Amino acid sequence: MRPTRFRWIIIALVFTITLINYIDRSAISYAIGDIARDLHFSQRDRNIYSGFILSAFSIGYMLTTLFGGILADRYGARVTLFWAALSWSLASGLTGMAVGFTMLACARVALGVAEGPNFPSMNRGIADWLSSRERAIALSNSLLAVPLALAIGAPMTTQLILHLGWRGMFIVLMILGLVWLPLWRFLFRDFPEHSPFVNSAELEHIRDGRTSDRGIDSKILHHRRRQARGLWKFLLSDSTLLANDWAFFVFGYFLFFFMTWLPTYLETVYRLDLRQVGLFSILPWLTAAFFLWISGYVSDALLRKTGRLRIARSHPIWISQLLAGLAIVPVIFVHDLRVMLVFISLAVGLSMSANAAFYAVNVDVAKERSGTALGIMDTFFAISGFVAPLATGWIVELTHGFDGAFWLMSVLALSSVLAVILFHHPDRSGRLESSGCDR
Repeated sequence: MRPTRFRWIIIALVFTITLINYIDRSAISYAIGDIARDLHFSQRDRNIYSGFILSAFSIGYMLTTLFGGILADRYGARVTLFWAALSWSLASGLTGMAVGFTMLACARVALGVAEGPNFPSMNRGIADWLSSRERAIALSNSLLAVPLALAIGAPMTTQLILHLGWRGMFIVLMILGLVWLPLWRFLFRDFPEHSPFVNSAELEHIRDGRTSDRGIDSKILHHRRRQARGLWKFLLSDSTLLANDWAFFVFGYFLFFFMTWLPTYLETVYRLDLRQVGLFSILPWLTAAFFLWISGYVSDALLRKTGRLRIARSHPIWISQLLAGLAIVPVIFVHDLRVMLVFISLAVGLSMSANAAFYAVNVDVAKERSGTALGIMDTFFAISGFVAPLATGWIVELTHGFDGAFWLMSVLALSSVLAVILFHHPDRSGRLESSGCDR
């Protein structure tokens, strides 16, 4: 029997909603100037207000990304991601209706609350739908949506703002999310055993050659997963996971800095207008998309060849973080548009390249509760999403420039390199056990 390949349809669905997710959360970066003018932010307070609005998303995100992981492990990715996507689509529409600073901040918090479960749900789904030999590849293909969203989102959102205004732009983004919902509901099941589109050959491939019983009810499978022993002690004390969490915080700091402040940086330092900002923002994110896509295949290839997670996961993480931190330095000293574009593109691309490895470690070490493990890691990411825009706003306001913000990123990159080299040993790490569950 030739195996079906429906698991890649699932990856396509996850990719699509993640693409929409990141366009939704990053669109405000291109609208913040128009929003500040329309809502009458004073010139004196503009950097501070803008920094808070850009950070407000992460206040909500911190509240739900951990609980989103718990919900995905407990009830499955199908229902968790459906309600999350519905809620954040409506929150995008609410953002377009804001009439003042307070309402805008509340809408951004609501968007963060709704988007929190997205990545834990994604990790939960991939843990259940992909074999151990394909996880990094599947994750890199799913997470490819992040830099692509920021690449195509830049010209797309700037054009929508120019033609429909920032309010109209957020309404269009709301509609995109709503269109995806029925496809997910119809095509996705929490376990491939329960999908009518998966044949026995594909199911055997997904389960790494083990047989699976299609007759087991999904409620029983979810119940078995909840029986993981020593869950919180393991997740909060394992050195590999903690080093992974800190390195992911630094990754998030890089991502949120460039996602929220790159447009303003290009406008203020290089005097680019909105159209030019949208065009110049494409190259860094396309570079990131290429590096991220390649790294997933490299990671799984290294794992197949060596059988060592340290080589396949840890080394790509610390090497990429080190090179990203070094790529920032020329931007500080050489104030040339072409030089800046090259090295910022490298910094963005390198910092994002190991993203699939970060996610895969949670499945490698804590497969049965990979949603919860990812939720903890994503909480670190959410904190970085709050700190990076706000800290950058304060630094720019106090120093009247971006150099201090760039130096801070380089120092953070070095700290993550040391953490991974010293403490990130997934081969030696324990494995979270589950009572009676062989998935």
